[in-house]
Amino acid sequence: MTTDTPARLLTLLSLLQTPREWPGGELADRLGVSRRTVRRDIDRLRELGYPVQATMGAEGGYRLVAGKAMPPLVLDDEEAVAIAVGLRAGAGHAVEGVEEASVRALAKLEQVLPSRLRHRVATLQAATTPLTSGDGASIAPETLTVMASSVAGRERLRFAYRAADGTESRRLAEPYRLVSTGRRWYLVAYDLDRADWRTFRVDRVSEPFATGARFAPRELPTGSAAEYLRRSMQRHQASYSFEVTFMAPAEVVAARVPRWLGVPEPVGAECCRLRATVGDAVEWLAVRLVLLGFEFTVREPVELVECVRELGGRLSRAVVG
Repeated sequence: MTTDTPARLLTLLSLLQTPREWPGGELADRLGVSRRTVRRDIDRLRELGYPVQATMGAEGGYRLVAGKAMPPLVLDDEEAVAIAVGLRAGAGHAVEGVEEASVRALAKLEQVLPSRLRHRVATLQAATTPLTSGDGASIAPETLTVMASSVAGRERLRFAYRAADGTESRRLAEPYRLVSTGRRWYLVAYDLDRADWRTFRVDRVSEPFATGARFAPRELPTGSAAEYLRRSMQRHQASYSFEVTFMAPAEVVAARVPRWLGVPEPVGAECCRLRATVGDAVEWLAVRLVLLGFEFTVREPVELVECVRELGGRLSRAVVG
């Protein structure tokens, strides 16, 4: 019999979060209490904001239903490990859709995981290899979670950074926001040593350490971390515009084109056009267009046209027979 009321409520909540209806008698047996105690505990959960629905009759029971707000979840060991492994696998690459909220969730979960479960998560991840990965460089999930926690807690961050030319440096910064471009993660932060705002590619960061020193957030010049990153990338990259016509409906192509690459516009029922300005190598863009899986024609620039032509010839020559 569970005499500790808080412990009993947590056990009851864990049972109710299983998607099924629980008869009052079965809950009472599971908890080792009377049906009257179960009813009182259900009322307590409702007072805490959990939307518990009751059905009357001989076959009646209790079920946790969707409410207006997201109440706290109670996870058992296996569920917590499964979620942490899934979030870690996604966070290691800047996969589209895995945004800052997902990294914050991972940071919160790993913060409260018992050491035995944290060890299981790390072991499972080390023992598995994904069949496919994102286009960007892989990142240690621990790096993202430390950064996300520092952003949320407004805590100064120390880390080692390797620039594009290989130069190594140590940085002390006030992290403002993590931004995903669909290929890579970037940290927008105020660099205290340089007394200016900077963007850092997270895959070039190592040894991140939250110092514990709090700070009052500064006002970002652009007001938006995503906009600041976009302007920063334009300043440091030689960009070019391209135009591609796909032999497929715009909505079909849009479902497979990353958001950072642009939005296709229809030019007919079965045809669409994609125009954007990018700073990536034309070789990479040519391969990315091929991997979308649609027939397409490159309109511009000339460098991309030539690259696609050369790639097509190379692929044709690779076929034997």
